[in-house]
Amino acid sequence: MRKIFEVDNSEAVTEVIEDAYNWVVNPDVWRDIGIGAIRILLIIAFGQLVIWIIHKAIDRFLERDTKRLPLRMRRVQTVGRLLKNIASYVLYFVIGMLVLSEFNINLGPLLAGAGVLGLAIGFGAQSLVKDVIAGFFIILEDQFAVGDVIETGKFKGTVEVIGLRATRIQSWTGEVHIIPNGMISDVTNFSLNNSLAVIDIPIPHEENIERTTEAINHTLSQLKEPNLVRTPELIGIQSLNASEVVLRIVAECRPNTQAAVTRAINIALKKALDERRMEKDNG
Repeated sequence: MRKIFEVDNSEAVTEVIEDAYNWVVNPDVWRDIGIGAIRILLIIAFGQLVIWIIHKAIDRFLERDTKRLPLRMRRVQTVGRLLKNIASYVLYFVIGMLVLSEFNINLGPLLAGAGVLGLAIGFGAQSLVKDVIAGFFIILEDQFAVGDVIETGKFKGTVEVIGLRATRIQSWTGEVHIIPNGMISDVTNFSLNNSLAVIDIPIPHEENIERTTEAINHTLSQLKEPNLVRTPELIGIQSLNASEVVLRIVAECRPNTQAAVTRAINIALKKALDERRMEKDNG
């Protein structure tokens, strides 16, 4: 009995080896594999070409609308990146389905299962849906764009990425904050309009106010600062106290550059007033 079992087992192994050998040397099998591989490569290559064409079309569409409509370049870049991501996700899904069909996989049950799974995930991921919808409204309403300096809640910094689910903000000290879009409510955008740099200059009472204002105005007119929109203006006396007069200067500058402009004006005025004081002492 044992010998009969061993003979049957040996014959079964031999049949498996023969079947595998016949499959390997069968030219029809390799022809079908080659045709299938070529079809899969063509599907992937054609899909990548379609994605590239759609990305170029999005760039051209947004570039044309930028010239026709008053859209900010940073908003255009944000919308373009979002549209490209959506198009890529959809097309990669289609490419994946086509590749699976080449392996004779029945996609009907797979799609039905994906639909049921998606429905279950939808019920369990309401916060995710909320974040995605909030992200769309942030972009469509132009609340802020990539590169803007914003403050929301306890976070303030430069917007690095506006994603479908979350927005990434980098503070000026380097920390990166990732905030779900659904949690972004009250937003202060420091980059929508030009900023104002306000500088108060204390002048001792013993100084001649007229000559001092002349020196300040001359310095402001000669100031070269790339972030200035127009020449800073000395608007006059802001306040008085027992020891000094405080003069106020207002400078309109590019969005969120008031700190740099303030420093440039302070340096220029310090040099000018020091030179005037030295001339007065020498005279």
